[in-house]
Amino acid sequence: MKKYTNIFATTALATMMVPGLAAAQTDLTYMMWGDPPEIAVWEQLVEAFQVEHPDINIAVEVSDWGTYWEKLLVQVAGGDAPDLFAMDAPIYPDWQARGALLDITPYLADSDVLDGIYAGPLSSYQLEAGTFGLPRDFQTIVMYYNKAMLDEAGLEYPSADWTLDDLRTTAAALTIDKDGDGNIDQWGIGTEAWDMEPFWGPVVFAHGGEIISEDFSTTLMTEGPARDAFDYINALIVEDKSIMSEENLESYGWDGFQAGVAAMTFSGHWVIPAYSSLDFDWAVAPFPSGPAGRATLVNSAGIVGSATTEHPDEVYEFMEFVVSEEGQSILASLGFAIPVNRAAASGPAYLEQTSPGDHVMFVDALEYARAKPAFRGYEEWSGLVGEPLGMTWAGEWSISEALDEIAATADDALGN
Repeated sequence: MKKYTNIFATTALATMMVPGLAAAQTDLTYMMWGDPPEIAVWEQLVEAFQVEHPDINIAVEVSDWGTYWEKLLVQVAGGDAPDLFAMDAPIYPDWQARGALLDITPYLADSDVLDGIYAGPLSSYQLEAGTFGLPRDFQTIVMYYNKAMLDEAGLEYPSADWTLDDLRTTAAALTIDKDGDGNIDQWGIGTEAWDMEPFWGPVVFAHGGEIISEDFSTTLMTEGPARDAFDYINALIVEDKSIMSEENLESYGWDGFQAGVAAMTFSGHWVIPAYSSLDFDWAVAPFPSGPAGRATLVNSAGIVGSATTEHPDEVYEFMEFVVSEEGQSILASLGFAIPVNRAAASGPAYLEQTSPGDHVMFVDALEYARAKPAFRGYEEWSGLVGEPLGMTWAGEWSISEALDEIAATADDALGN
Protein backbone atom coordinates (compact mmCIF):
# COMPACT_ATOMS: atom_id res chain seq x y z
CA MET A 1 0.00 0.00 0.00
CA LYS A 2 2.97 2.31 0.07
CA LYS A 3 2.03 3.55 -3.38
CA TYR A 4 -0.87 5.49 -1.97
CA THR A 5 1.14 6.72 0.99
CA ASN A 6 3.70 8.21 -1.37
CA ILE A 7 1.16 9.91 -3.61
CA PHE A 8 -1.21 11.25 -1.00
CA ALA A 9 0.87 11.73 2.14
CA THR A 10 0.74 15.53 2.20
CA THR A 11 -2.82 16.06 1.05
CA ALA A 12 -4.94 18.16 3.41
CA LEU A 13 -8.53 17.30 4.20
CA ALA A 14 -10.89 18.96 1.75
CA THR A 15 -14.66 18.93 1.55
CA MET A 16 -16.93 19.91 -1.27
CA MET A 17 -20.64 20.08 -1.90
CA VAL A 18 -22.26 20.19 -5.29
CA PRO A 19 -25.62 21.96 -5.20
CA GLY A 20 -28.61 20.00 -6.47
CA LEU A 21 -30.11 20.97 -9.78
CA ALA A 22 -33.49 20.93 -8.09
CA ALA A 23 -34.69 21.13 -4.51
CA ALA A 24 -32.66 18.52 -2.62
CA GLN A 25 -34.60 15.68 -1.06
CA THR A 26 -31.67 13.47 -0.03
CA ASP A 27 -28.19 14.41 1.20
CA LEU A 28 -25.42 11.81 1.05
CA THR A 29 -21.77 11.92 2.09
CA TYR A 30 -19.02 10.10 0.21
CA MET A 31 -15.62 9.88 1.92
CA MET A 32 -12.44 8.87 0.11
CA TRP A 33 -8.68 9.18 0.15
CA GLY A 34 -7.25 11.33 -2.60
CA ASP A 35 -5.16 14.14 -4.00
CA PRO A 36 -6.22 17.75 -4.71
CA PRO A 37 -6.67 17.21 -8.50
CA GLU A 38 -9.22 14.51 -7.74
CA ILE A 39 -11.60 16.93 -6.06
CA ALA A 40 -12.53 18.71 -9.29
CA VAL A 41 -13.01 15.42 -11.14
CA TRP A 42 -15.30 13.98 -8.48
CA GLU A 43 -17.22 17.26 -8.49
CA GLN A 44 -17.70 16.80 -12.23
CA LEU A 45 -18.85 13.21 -11.67
CA VAL A 46 -21.38 14.29 -9.04
CA GLU A 47 -22.73 16.99 -11.35
CA ALA A 48 -23.18 14.42 -14.11
CA PHE A 49 -24.96 12.08 -11.69
CA GLN A 50 -27.34 14.87 -10.66
CA VAL A 51 -28.51 15.41 -14.23
CA GLU A 52 -30.54 12.21 -13.82
CA HIS A 53 -30.89 12.49 -10.03
CA PRO A 54 -31.49 16.15 -9.22
CA ASP A 55 -33.04 15.26 -5.88
CA ILE A 56 -29.81 13.68 -4.52
CA ASN A 57 -26.96 15.84 -3.23
CA ILE A 58 -23.52 14.31 -2.69
CA ALA A 59 -20.98 15.86 -0.31
CA VAL A 60 -17.52 14.47 -1.08
CA GLU A 61 -14.86 14.50 1.63
CA VAL A 62 -11.27 13.90 0.51
CA SER A 63 -8.28 13.30 2.79
CA ASP A 64 -4.84 11.71 2.60
CA TRP A 65 -4.45 7.95 2.93
CA GLY A 66 -3.50 7.80 6.60
CA THR A 67 -6.00 10.38 7.79
CA TYR A 68 -8.74 8.73 5.79
CA TRP A 69 -8.57 5.37 7.55
CA GLU A 70 -8.17 6.92 11.00
CA LYS A 71 -11.21 9.13 10.49
CA LEU A 72 -13.28 6.34 8.95
CA LEU A 73 -12.61 3.97 11.85
CA VAL A 74 -13.64 6.63 14.36
CA GLN A 75 -16.83 7.50 12.48
CA VAL A 76 -17.89 3.89 11.98
CA ALA A 77 -17.19 3.03 15.63
CA GLY A 78 -19.16 6.10 16.73
CA GLY A 79 -22.18 5.26 14.61
CA ASP A 80 -21.59 8.25 12.35
CA ALA A 81 -20.31 6.53 9.19
CA PRO A 82 -20.52 8.32 5.84
CA ASP A 83 -23.21 7.00 3.52
CA LEU A 84 -20.57 5.90 1.03
CA PHE A 85 -16.82 5.49 1.32
CA ALA A 86 -13.80 4.26 -0.61
CA MET A 87 -12.42 0.77 -0.01
CA ASP A 88 -9.15 -1.07 -0.66
CA ALA A 89 -9.82 -4.56 -2.03
CA PRO A 90 -7.46 -6.60 0.23
CA ILE A 91 -9.11 -5.34 3.44
CA TYR A 92 -12.67 -5.31 2.08
CA PRO A 93 -13.50 -8.72 3.64
CA ASP A 94 -12.49 -7.39 7.07
CA TRP A 95 -14.84 -4.43 6.73
CA GLN A 96 -17.66 -6.69 5.57
CA ALA A 97 -17.08 -9.03 8.51
CA ARG A 98 -17.49 -6.09 10.89
CA GLY A 99 -20.99 -5.59 9.58
CA ALA A 100 -20.05 -2.11 8.37
CA LEU A 101 -21.06 -2.47 4.71
CA LEU A 102 -24.37 -2.28 2.88
CA ASP A 103 -25.33 -5.53 1.14
CA ILE A 104 -26.07 -4.54 -2.46
CA THR A 105 -26.80 -8.09 -3.62
CA PRO A 106 -30.58 -7.45 -3.86
CA TYR A 107 -30.01 -4.39 -6.06
CA LEU A 108 -27.68 -6.28 -8.39
CA ALA A 109 -30.36 -8.92 -8.99
CA ASP A 110 -32.32 -6.34 -10.96
CA SER A 111 -29.35 -4.67 -12.66
CA ASP A 112 -27.02 -5.48 -15.53
CA VAL A 113 -24.25 -3.20 -14.23
CA LEU A 114 -21.90 -6.12 -13.52
CA ASP A 115 -21.98 -7.14 -17.18
CA GLY A 116 -19.85 -4.13 -18.05
CA ILE A 117 -17.19 -4.61 -15.35
CA TYR A 118 -13.98 -6.58 -15.82
CA ALA A 119 -14.16 -9.89 -13.98
CA GLY A 120 -10.69 -9.64 -12.41
CA PRO A 121 -11.27 -6.50 -10.32
CA LEU A 122 -14.87 -7.50 -9.61
CA SER A 123 -13.95 -10.90 -8.15
CA SER A 124 -12.45 -9.33 -5.03
CA TYR A 125 -15.82 -7.82 -4.10
CA GLN A 126 -17.92 -10.95 -4.58
CA LEU A 127 -17.97 -12.83 -1.27
CA GLU A 128 -19.86 -15.95 -0.21
CA ALA A 129 -22.08 -13.74 1.93
CA GLY A 130 -22.91 -11.50 -1.04
CA THR A 131 -21.66 -8.36 -2.73
CA PHE A 132 -21.05 -5.37 -0.48
CA GLY A 133 -19.16 -3.07 -2.82
CA LEU A 134 -18.01 -2.43 -6.37
CA PRO A 135 -14.54 -1.78 -7.78
CA ARG A 136 -14.24 1.84 -8.91
CA ASP A 137 -10.92 1.37 -10.75
CA PHE A 138 -8.10 -1.15 -11.02
CA GLN A 139 -4.34 -1.42 -11.29
CA THR A 140 -2.14 -4.00 -12.97
CA ILE A 141 1.64 -4.10 -12.53
CA VAL A 142 4.03 -3.62 -15.45
CA MET A 143 7.72 -2.81 -15.88
CA TYR A 144 8.91 0.76 -16.38
CA TYR A 145 12.37 1.34 -17.86
CA ASN A 146 14.67 4.31 -18.43
CA LYS A 147 15.59 4.34 -22.11
CA ALA A 148 18.70 6.48 -21.64
CA MET A 149 20.24 4.14 -19.08
CA LEU A 150 19.78 1.13 -21.34
CA ASP A 151 21.11 3.06 -24.34
CA GLU A 152 24.21 4.13 -22.41
CA ALA A 153 24.87 0.52 -21.42
CA GLY A 154 24.29 -0.70 -24.99
CA LEU A 155 21.42 -2.92 -23.90
CA GLU A 156 18.19 -3.72 -25.71
CA TYR A 157 14.93 -2.45 -24.32
CA PRO A 158 12.73 -4.92 -22.43
CA SER A 159 10.23 -6.65 -24.70
CA ALA A 160 7.14 -8.82 -24.44
CA ASP A 161 9.25 -11.98 -24.71
CA TRP A 162 11.52 -11.12 -21.79
CA THR A 163 11.99 -13.72 -19.07
CA LEU A 164 12.94 -13.30 -15.43
CA ASP A 165 16.43 -14.51 -16.42
CA ASP A 166 16.65 -11.61 -18.88
CA LEU A 167 15.59 -9.28 -16.09
CA ARG A 168 18.31 -10.54 -13.76
CA THR A 169 21.06 -10.30 -16.37
CA THR A 170 20.06 -6.80 -17.45
CA ALA A 171 19.54 -5.55 -13.88
CA ALA A 172 23.03 -6.74 -12.92
CA ALA A 173 24.55 -4.97 -15.93
CA LEU A 174 22.81 -1.74 -14.96
CA THR A 175 23.95 -1.84 -11.31
CA ILE A 176 27.01 0.40 -11.23
CA ASP A 177 29.46 2.03 -8.85
CA LYS A 178 29.99 5.07 -11.03
CA ASP A 179 32.65 6.87 -9.01
CA GLY A 180 34.58 3.82 -7.82
CA ASP A 181 34.13 4.57 -4.11
CA GLY A 182 32.83 1.10 -3.36
CA ASN A 183 29.21 2.19 -3.14
CA ILE A 184 26.56 1.55 -5.79
CA ASP A 185 25.30 4.76 -7.41
CA GLN A 186 22.93 3.26 -9.97
CA TRP A 187 20.71 0.22 -9.51
CA GLY A 188 19.09 -2.07 -12.03
CA ILE A 189 15.75 -2.15 -10.19
CA GLY A 190 14.18 0.38 -7.87
CA THR A 191 11.10 -1.39 -6.57
CA GLU A 192 9.90 -2.49 -3.14
CA ALA A 193 10.89 -6.14 -3.38
CA TRP A 194 9.33 -6.98 -0.01
CA ASP A 195 5.90 -5.77 -1.22
CA MET A 196 3.63 -8.42 -2.70
CA GLU A 197 1.85 -6.24 -5.22
CA PRO A 198 4.64 -4.73 -7.33
CA PHE A 199 7.12 -7.57 -7.26
CA TRP A 200 7.21 -10.73 -5.22
CA GLY A 201 3.58 -11.69 -5.89
CA PRO A 202 3.97 -11.76 -9.70
CA VAL A 203 7.33 -13.53 -9.37
CA VAL A 204 5.79 -16.26 -7.20
CA PHE A 205 2.97 -16.83 -9.70
CA ALA A 206 5.44 -16.77 -12.63
CA HIS A 207 7.34 -19.61 -10.95
CA GLY A 208 4.15 -21.65 -10.57
CA GLY A 209 3.78 -21.01 -6.86
CA GLU A 210 0.81 -19.83 -4.85
CA ILE A 211 0.47 -17.23 -2.10
CA ILE A 212 -2.51 -18.51 -0.16
CA SER A 213 -5.08 -21.29 -0.54
CA GLU A 214 -8.35 -20.63 -2.38
CA ASP A 215 -10.29 -20.70 0.89
CA PHE A 216 -7.75 -18.33 2.52
CA SER A 217 -7.06 -20.78 5.33
CA THR A 218 -3.46 -21.72 4.55
CA THR A 219 -0.38 -19.70 3.54
CA LEU A 220 1.26 -21.36 0.53
CA MET A 221 4.01 -18.87 -0.37
CA THR A 222 6.58 -20.93 1.55
CA GLU A 223 6.00 -24.14 -0.41
CA GLY A 224 7.28 -25.71 -3.64
CA PRO A 225 7.85 -23.36 -6.59
CA ALA A 226 7.13 -20.33 -4.38
CA ARG A 227 10.40 -21.01 -2.55
CA ASP A 228 12.19 -21.01 -5.91
CA ALA A 229 10.68 -17.58 -6.56
CA PHE A 230 12.04 -16.19 -3.30
CA ASP A 231 15.44 -17.74 -4.00
CA TYR A 232 15.39 -15.83 -7.30
CA ILE A 233 14.48 -12.54 -5.60
CA ASN A 234 17.08 -13.15 -2.90
CA ALA A 235 19.75 -13.61 -5.56
CA LEU A 236 18.86 -10.26 -7.12
CA ILE A 237 19.11 -8.52 -3.76
CA VAL A 238 21.90 -10.33 -1.91
CA GLU A 239 24.15 -11.67 -4.66
CA ASP A 240 23.69 -9.15 -7.46
CA LYS A 241 22.73 -6.16 -5.27
CA SER A 242 20.71 -4.98 -8.24
CA ILE A 243 17.52 -4.11 -6.30
CA MET A 244 17.58 -1.01 -4.13
CA SER A 245 17.44 -1.67 -0.40
CA GLU A 246 14.72 -0.20 1.80
CA GLU A 247 17.27 2.30 3.14
CA ASN A 248 18.28 3.35 -0.38
CA LEU A 249 14.68 3.70 -1.50
CA GLU A 250 13.77 5.79 1.51
CA SER A 251 16.68 8.14 0.81
CA TYR A 252 15.28 8.74 -2.69
CA GLY A 253 11.67 9.32 -1.65
CA TRP A 254 10.71 5.65 -2.11
CA ASP A 255 11.07 5.91 -5.89
CA GLY A 256 14.55 5.35 -7.26
CA PHE A 257 13.24 5.27 -10.81
CA GLN A 258 11.69 8.72 -10.52
CA ALA A 259 14.88 9.96 -8.85
CA GLY A 260 16.91 8.76 -11.85
CA VAL A 261 19.06 6.27 -9.94
CA ALA A 262 17.29 3.04 -10.94
CA ALA A 263 17.01 1.85 -14.52
CA MET A 264 13.82 -0.19 -14.07
CA THR A 265 10.93 -0.47 -11.68
CA PHE A 266 7.63 -2.31 -11.35
CA SER A 267 4.48 -0.35 -10.64
CA GLY A 268 0.93 0.40 -11.69
CA HIS A 269 -0.73 3.09 -13.77
CA TRP A 270 -0.96 5.35 -10.71
CA VAL A 271 2.62 6.63 -11.21
CA ILE A 272 2.06 7.90 -14.76
CA PRO A 273 0.88 11.41 -13.79
CA ALA A 274 4.08 11.89 -11.76
CA TYR A 275 6.32 10.21 -14.34
CA SER A 276 4.90 12.40 -17.11
CA SER A 277 7.06 15.29 -15.93
CA LEU A 278 10.34 13.36 -15.71
CA ASP A 279 13.24 14.75 -17.71
CA PHE A 280 14.18 11.42 -19.30
CA ASP A 281 12.43 9.12 -21.77
CA TRP A 282 10.80 6.02 -20.36
CA ALA A 283 8.52 3.28 -21.57
CA VAL A 284 6.66 0.26 -20.23
CA ALA A 285 6.85 -3.47 -20.89
CA PRO A 286 4.89 -6.47 -19.59
CA PHE A 287 6.06 -8.22 -16.42
CA PRO A 288 8.71 -10.77 -17.54
CA SER A 289 7.61 -14.39 -17.74
CA GLY A 290 8.96 -17.14 -15.51
CA PRO A 291 9.19 -20.95 -15.60
CA ALA A 292 5.38 -21.23 -15.36
CA GLY A 293 4.59 -18.35 -17.71
CA ARG A 294 3.72 -14.69 -17.32
CA ALA A 295 1.84 -13.26 -14.34
CA THR A 296 1.05 -9.99 -12.68
CA LEU A 297 -1.26 -8.80 -9.92
CA VAL A 298 -4.47 -6.81 -10.25
CA ASN A 299 -5.72 -4.74 -7.34
CA SER A 300 -8.53 -2.23 -7.11
CA ALA A 301 -10.00 0.56 -5.07
CA GLY A 302 -13.72 0.22 -4.51
CA ILE A 303 -16.79 2.12 -3.44
CA VAL A 304 -19.03 0.79 -0.68
CA GLY A 305 -22.14 1.88 1.18
CA SER A 306 -22.55 2.05 4.92
CA ALA A 307 -24.74 -0.57 6.56
CA THR A 308 -26.23 2.20 8.68
CA THR A 309 -27.15 4.63 5.89
CA GLU A 310 -30.70 5.91 6.00
CA HIS A 311 -30.78 6.07 2.20
CA PRO A 312 -29.69 2.69 0.79
CA ASP A 313 -31.54 3.12 -2.52
CA GLU A 314 -29.86 6.44 -3.26
CA VAL A 315 -26.51 5.07 -2.14
CA TYR A 316 -26.77 2.22 -4.61
CA GLU A 317 -27.84 4.62 -7.40
CA PHE A 318 -24.61 6.58 -6.96
CA MET A 319 -22.48 3.42 -6.76
CA GLU A 320 -23.96 2.19 -10.02
CA PHE A 321 -23.30 5.52 -11.72
CA VAL A 322 -19.67 5.54 -10.58
CA VAL A 323 -19.02 2.23 -12.41
CA SER A 324 -21.08 3.13 -15.48
CA GLU A 325 -19.40 4.04 -18.76
CA GLU A 326 -20.15 7.72 -18.18
CA GLY A 327 -18.89 7.74 -14.60
CA GLN A 328 -15.78 5.75 -15.44
CA SER A 329 -14.95 7.98 -18.40
CA ILE A 330 -15.03 11.01 -16.12
CA LEU A 331 -12.74 9.33 -13.56
CA ALA A 332 -10.35 8.24 -16.34
CA SER A 333 -9.43 11.87 -16.91
CA LEU A 334 -7.46 11.76 -13.65
CA GLY A 335 -4.87 9.51 -15.31
CA PHE A 336 -4.14 7.60 -12.09
CA ALA A 337 -6.09 4.39 -12.52
CA ILE A 338 -7.73 2.22 -15.15
CA PRO A 339 -11.51 2.11 -15.67
CA VAL A 340 -13.22 -1.06 -14.47
CA ASN A 341 -15.93 -0.50 -17.07
CA ARG A 342 -14.95 -2.20 -20.33
CA ALA A 343 -16.49 0.44 -22.57
CA ALA A 344 -14.73 3.26 -20.71
CA ALA A 345 -11.39 1.41 -20.78
CA SER A 346 -11.61 1.12 -24.56
CA GLY A 347 -12.87 4.68 -25.03
CA PRO A 348 -11.11 7.97 -25.74
CA ALA A 349 -11.12 9.28 -22.16
CA TYR A 350 -8.69 6.55 -21.16
CA LEU A 351 -6.90 5.63 -24.38
CA GLU A 352 -6.29 9.17 -25.63
CA GLN A 353 -4.67 10.53 -22.48
CA THR A 354 -1.95 13.07 -23.17
CA SER A 355 0.40 11.37 -20.69
CA PRO A 356 3.01 8.96 -22.11
CA GLY A 357 2.89 5.20 -21.74
CA ASP A 358 1.15 2.31 -23.42
CA HIS A 359 -2.22 2.56 -21.70
CA VAL A 360 -3.56 -0.50 -23.52
CA MET A 361 -0.84 -2.66 -21.99
CA PHE A 362 -2.31 -2.20 -18.51
CA VAL A 363 -5.70 -3.43 -19.69
CA ASP A 364 -4.22 -6.32 -21.69
CA ALA A 365 -2.41 -7.43 -18.54
CA LEU A 366 -5.75 -8.63 -17.18
CA GLU A 367 -5.39 -11.63 -19.49
CA TYR A 368 -2.63 -13.07 -17.27
CA ALA A 369 -3.25 -11.18 -14.01
CA ARG A 370 -4.10 -12.78 -10.70
CA ALA A 371 -6.21 -10.87 -8.19
CA LYS A 372 -4.28 -9.59 -5.20
CA PRO A 373 -5.51 -11.78 -2.32
CA ALA A 374 -8.29 -10.21 -0.26
CA PHE A 375 -9.30 -11.95 2.94
CA ARG A 376 -10.09 -11.50 6.63
CA GLY A 377 -6.95 -10.85 8.65
CA TYR A 378 -5.09 -9.42 5.66
CA GLU A 379 -3.35 -6.57 7.49
CA GLU A 380 -2.08 -8.76 10.34
CA TRP A 381 -1.03 -11.45 7.86
CA SER A 382 0.85 -8.87 5.78
CA GLY A 383 2.88 -7.88 8.82
CA LEU A 384 3.73 -11.48 9.65
CA VAL A 385 4.91 -11.98 6.06
CA GLY A 386 6.57 -8.65 5.41
CA GLU A 387 8.70 -8.41 8.55
CA PRO A 388 10.68 -11.63 7.98
CA LEU A 389 11.24 -10.73 4.32
CA GLY A 390 12.42 -7.27 5.30
CA MET A 391 14.82 -8.74 7.86
CA THR A 392 16.18 -11.10 5.23
CA TRP A 393 16.93 -8.37 2.76
CA ALA A 394 18.40 -6.21 5.49
CA GLY A 395 20.96 -9.01 5.99
CA GLU A 396 19.64 -10.25 9.34
CA TRP A 397 18.12 -13.58 8.25
CA SER A 398 18.59 -16.05 5.43
CA ILE A 399 15.69 -16.41 3.01
CA SER A 400 15.19 -19.97 4.25
CA GLU A 401 14.89 -18.76 7.84
CA ALA A 402 12.41 -16.09 6.79
CA LEU A 403 10.18 -18.52 4.90
CA ASP A 404 10.28 -20.98 7.80
CA GLU A 405 9.18 -18.18 10.15
CA ILE A 406 6.35 -17.22 7.81
CA ALA A 407 5.26 -20.86 7.56
CA ALA A 408 5.16 -21.08 11.35
CA THR A 409 3.27 -17.85 12.08
CA ALA A 410 1.35 -16.40 9.12
CA ASP A 411 -1.64 -18.74 9.34
CA ASP A 412 -2.36 -17.43 12.84
CA ALA A 413 -3.74 -14.24 11.29
CA LEU A 414 -6.08 -15.88 8.79
CA GLY A 415 -9.73 -15.40 9.54
CA ASN A 416 -9.07 -12.88 12.32
